[in-house]
Amino acid sequence: MIKVLHCYKTYYPDSFGGIEQVIYQLSEGGAQRGTISTVFTLTSNEIGINPTSIENHSSYRVKTQIEVASTPFSLKAFGEFKKLAADADIIHYHFPYPFMDLLHYGAGINKPTVVSYHSDIVKQKFLLNLYIPLMNKFLGDADCIVAASPNYVESSSVLQKFKDKVYVIPYGLDKKFYNNASAEIKEKWRQRFPNGFFLFVGTFRYYKGLHTLIEAAKNSDYPIVLIGSGPIESELKDQAKKYGVDNIHFLGALQDEDKTALLELSTCLVFPSHLRSEAFGISLIEASLYSKPAISCEIGTGTTYININEVTGLVVPPEDPLALRRAMDRIWSNPEQSCQFGIAANERFEQLFTAEKMVEQYTKIYEKLISKA
Repeated sequence: MIKVLHCYKTYYPDSFGGIEQVIYQLSEGGAQRGTISTVFTLTSNEIGINPTSIENHSSYRVKTQIEVASTPFSLKAFGEFKKLAADADIIHYHFPYPFMDLLHYGAGINKPTVVSYHSDIVKQKFLLNLYIPLMNKFLGDADCIVAASPNYVESSSVLQKFKDKVYVIPYGLDKKFYNNASAEIKEKWRQRFPNGFFLFVGTFRYYKGLHTLIEAAKNSDYPIVLIGSGPIESELKDQAKKYGVDNIHFLGALQDEDKTALLELSTCLVFPSHLRSEAFGISLIEASLYSKPAISCEIGTGTTYININEVTGLVVPPEDPLALRRAMDRIWSNPEQSCQFGIAANERFEQLFTAEKMVEQYTKIYEKLISKA
């Protein structure tokens, strides 16, 4: 039995992003192998019961006292984290989250440590310069760093500094969490979009390239369905109105059953992220699970580790609305080739991106570090 303490700035039920989903899959998949996982996180909401059970693992939440540049801080967290860490065999940090570096040293952690390096810090340039000395010490002291794709390792100047202890373990998904759409739900969406549609799934953030998608959609007639919400939603709706684009459907955040139904019914996933903040792309894997082709951008990250140009879909330059439009037109007008891309995408999913494979590889790292401790 291995006890793992995960640490990240947010977790269920407060948020349901890509990193949270990876932690969830690791925790639930690890439980089947005898691993007991607790997720330590901060929250601005009511704490409730601590720890809180989430199926086969638990979360432990501490109240946020202040938030700076999307990073929550709490003085109380130091003592609480130290108590939980004392009972753990492995401390598993999820980067980037600068406060966890302070937690690590402030709580005097002396346990084997794994850092899942989910992304470079891209946006906060000034604060990054202040953080770099602490970041380098933290990553240098970690026993093991894990990236989700070889593409990201090669293109990240930070990971290159620590390449001798960087492992690559792709994110993985468990199919049992996805085949949950009822016939009634699928029929509801089939009636609304009877002839297929392009699909985007994700939070509306600055790096998602949705402004390029809207520009690419001008004068097109195929439906484009957007699932999600986020800080730039009103800006995107204003842009669509300005360009007279009326075939983009903003559905908002949906229940999982609706999302899986739309994934299953879609023609193609469109994923126009244009900055390195998009380190991987969980929805690309979700699409491949359903044998759907994808259109993504070449940004030197895991997106083109998942989506292989002319094999599982099409890859275009970032922030190029004409190239994106040509790719969408090609997928829409060539259903046979689109189907072939989707079959190849599913084969790649089975080969690389299942939760079982991800959990197996992480478990081997845990066991190796414990044996050395």
